[in-house]
Amino acid sequence: MRTHGWAGTRPTSDAEAVDRILDAARAAIDRGLEPGIADIARALGVSRQTVYRYFPGTDALLAAAAERAAGDFVDTLAHDLAGITDPATAVIEGIARTLERLPHEPQVALLMTPSRRVGLAAGVTSAVARDFGRSILDRFDVDWAAAGFDDEAREELIEMMLRTLQSFIIDPGDPPRDGAELRRYLRHWVGPALEAGRR
Repeated sequence: MRTHGWAGTRPTSDAEAVDRILDAARAAIDRGLEPGIADIARALGVSRQTVYRYFPGTDALLAAAAERAAGDFVDTLAHDLAGITDPATAVIEGIARTLERLPHEPQVALLMTPSRRVGLAAGVTSAVARDFGRSILDRFDVDWAAAGFDDEAREELIEMMLRTLQSFIIDPGDPPRDGAELRRYLRHWVGPALEAGRR
């Protein structure tokens, strides 16, 4: 581990260095920025080579920041939806609450929002995005197998959820749907798709 720099306070391990890099990325993202390696190095008082030692590029750094934030996001979502066992209700409420919270979760939004630099949303079905969707489904109190969703159906459901989320993020509508109206719309159109997806 390199020990110079770090604005005079050296990390004691590689794990701490990674945490501090991700903390700096989070602070920048929370201010509405999409930081690059040079921005993070400057914020930490280290060289770009030091940051590159832990992250091969900006995309990897921002993806790691988004994945780190996604864990907390999914924990909160699972808590909010605890006890919902109906697949359609869980998915509809999961989509609605995700859309409602994304404006307040800029790091998680990197997983879904189009960006020239991050490139994550351009691949809404990328491994990172699908892992995010899978982590949401896995935390629902739904017995997916008993509800008629085998592994293939669940993967297709994850893709449908991600595509639905991305569509609403790119174009929320005029006026945007929210609250009860958003849930009514999702129940009317997404609910039947879930029924059709049972095997």
